[in-house]
Amino acid sequence: MAKIIDGKKISQEIKDEIKAEIERDGIKACLAVIIAGSDPASQVYVKNKKTACEYCGIRSLSYELPEDTKEDELLALIKKLNEDPEVDGILVQLPVPEHIDEDRIIEAIDPAKDVDGFSRRSVGALSIGSNGFVSCTPAGIIELLKRSGIEMEGKECVVMGRSNIVGKPMAMLMLRENATVTVVHSRTRHIEDICRRADILIVAIGKPRMITHDYVKDGAVIIDVGIHRLDPGKNGGRKLCGDVDYEDVEPLASYITPVPGGVGPMTIAMLMKNVLKSAKEK
Repeated sequence: MAKIIDGKKISQEIKDEIKAEIERDGIKACLAVIIAGSDPASQVYVKNKKTACEYCGIRSLSYELPEDTKEDELLALIKKLNEDPEVDGILVQLPVPEHIDEDRIIEAIDPAKDVDGFSRRSVGALSIGSNGFVSCTPAGIIELLKRSGIEMEGKECVVMGRSNIVGKPMAMLMLRENATVTVVHSRTRHIEDICRRADILIVAIGKPRMITHDYVKDGAVIIDVGIHRLDPGKNGGRKLCGDVDYEDVEPLASYITPVPGGVGPMTIAMLMKNVLKSAKEK
């Protein structure tokens, strides 16, 4: 039976460490969060980020813009925040409305305040191993593995998914930890055979419960990045699940992350860590 990697517990440890450092050293840190539109999931994420800021002792600024906000108006707000010396981090909640160019928005953020780690400069710094902000979800997965005592050096790691936000930076971070990394995606042939070689299988493919025992070797570490609302839950609600069929895979794994309560809480904890890093470097 697999050991459950408790993302809630580990994320709380990280937030406690951040809170203690801010209080001990008298650090003033500020995160500006911008949301355009009324996407329900985005509203929840933004609320959770505000709550985490309050807990850690980080000042948060919130800008809630209507769905019909013009791109130039959003760019003007980002420019204003870039120039504000009190602001250490700027986060534009994705997705933005369809009429706004997402790439242009990301690149408009000052790289020194790009606490999401999405800009070309941040990704480039990661790829060559220089100092910069790392995308929060992959950074959180590294912390999950380290704080669970899971050795990465010399292990065979398979990353499922090649997105700019998770898959690609995840592969680079695992290389930094001296793992041997393979990235598989929708066009990969013999994908099950490749996944069954993995000592550490990191799944970020966006398909609910796709990964069954057929993809997993005995004793593998399973990290599930996906989150989906499926199946009627209690009181007519919707049950959450990941990209991994947890019940089918858990008997084979040595460690596994649950959904919810695994990778998800780590993303916000690492965002707080990036804001602190920006404030300290300033």
